Amino acid sequence: MPVDTLARVDAVVRRLADAIDLGLLAEGEQLPGEIDLAAQLGVSTVTLREALMALRQQGLVTTRRGRGGGSFVTVPDGPAEDRLLARLTGWSTEELRDLADHWAAVSGAAARLAAQRTEPADLQQLRRSLGELVEAEGSAARSRVFGRFHVELAAAAQSARLTREEITLQTEVGALLRLVLGDDGYLEDTADRHRAVISAVHDGADDRARALAEQCVQTSMARLIELRLGPADGTRSPSEGGPHEQQSPSRRRRSGSS
Repeated sequence: MPVDTLARVDAVVRRLADAIDLGLLAEGEQLPGEIDLAAQLGVSTVTLREALMALRQQGLVTTRRGRGGGSFVTVPDGPAEDRLLARLTGWSTEELRDLADHWAAVSGAAARLAAQRTEPADLQQLRRSLGELVEAEGSAARSRVFGRFHVELAAAAQSARLTREEITLQTEVGALLRLVLGDDGYLEDTADRHRAVISAVHDGADDRARALAEQCVQTSMARLIELRLGPADGTRSPSEGGPHEQQSPSRRRRSGSS
């Protein structure tokens, strides 16, 4: 199978697995037919079938033949965090850092443009997401709202391309953020960062908005990278609190930058 096809298969597997782990697809829910689902995901039916095969091997999908058949979601036993940790190990630290740089650049550009183009009255969606983040119970709900905030920030920039790019990024990393948003202390820090972004956009401070949005992304990704690098000897992980994000290699590399 060509490399680009393998990459598309892996992307579909990640997207559907993330939807299951985030609770967007429920136990026993039937997936759309192959033609419809392939069209929704923007891939060929051959790519989708390869992805469904991989999901069946992971125990996330069951396929039934005959009348009333189709592909159905199967939520495995055990904590979702364990599955996400296993998935995190599939990323190299270089890939995570590259993803962090790309995501920060997209969110930073979106925040800068939003500060230039958005009227104060147009920030309702961002403020509502901030409120929902503060009230969210559990890491799954928190990661959904975190991702939605950044998508809404791109929408506030009035850029269809940036909005699509943010949505794509959420399909790659959204579920993994569960691993760092379970800690209440870090949730408060994240809410403060989102609040600061909204304030900068409201004030039309485009450079400050960009820097704050980039910092918001890089801080969360730094915690993921540290978790990926962490020893398996019981040492406290980033999701258990502490100022770990300040010591991440990716943050040290950017010390002194905005």
